[in-house]
Amino acid sequence: MNDQAAPVAQALRLITNRYPHALGAVLGGSAAQGRATPNSDLDVAVLLPDSDTSRREVIRQDGRLAELFLHTLADVPTAFERDRARRRGTVLFIYDQGVSLMDPHGHVSRTQAQARAVLAAGPPALTPTEWERGRYLLTCFMDDLIDIRPADRYEQLSLADFTLREAAHLLTAYHQAWTGIGKWLPRRLLSADPALGKALLDGHRTVAEHSNPAPLTVAAEQVLNLLGGPLREGFTTVGHTSRFGEHGHD
Repeated sequence: MNDQAAPVAQALRLITNRYPHALGAVLGGSAAQGRATPNSDLDVAVLLPDSDTSRREVIRQDGRLAELFLHTLADVPTAFERDRARRRGTVLFIYDQGVSLMDPHGHVSRTQAQARAVLAAGPPALTPTEWERGRYLLTCFMDDLIDIRPADRYEQLSLADFTLREAAHLLTAYHQAWTGIGKWLPRRLLSADPALGKALLDGHRTVAEHSNPAPLTVAAEQVLNLLGGPLREGFTTVGHTSRFGEHGHD
């Protein structure tokens, strides 16, 4: 079997055996793209009749973990809107880019069309308050990364992680693009802005490999310059101050 065929067969067995009443199912993630490793999990979206219950399950099938996103037909619009609000589009992308495992009544193809429409519309724009908070946080992380001693490697690496994540959050939002976490962060970042996204990722690697924060801080400042520049003095927030902690880094 090729790199895609084995996970497809495993996922189909899982649906057939565990959810015989399912109205349809889609395999997404790395497995659907032929990029799965032997330890990759299966990301499967399952459509259920309205008599069932929407939920999320993690099980093991043929020695491989499977993460299941189960939604009744009636709950699909709500699930998509919740996914959109998080700006990551996890379930939306499974339906958009995944491999249909079964679709006896056409529910999967209709749900895929709905997902693609939501993805094409893009994630919600950040509010002015969210933009200001993001600029402030990235400025703080960037300044601390510049200031930290190279000998303080744990602190330096932690600051590099937070700088990359906040810069990616702002840069994808600037381009009205979807963001991601984990392995999907660099993929979404490079898709949104190949040049500046690569500069951020290369800068992060330079911190990890050479204890040199300069390339990452330069790239982070380029992101900030797209949004009006670094934000230090003058930042204010009303309520929820406990979320910010020292220097607003919580």
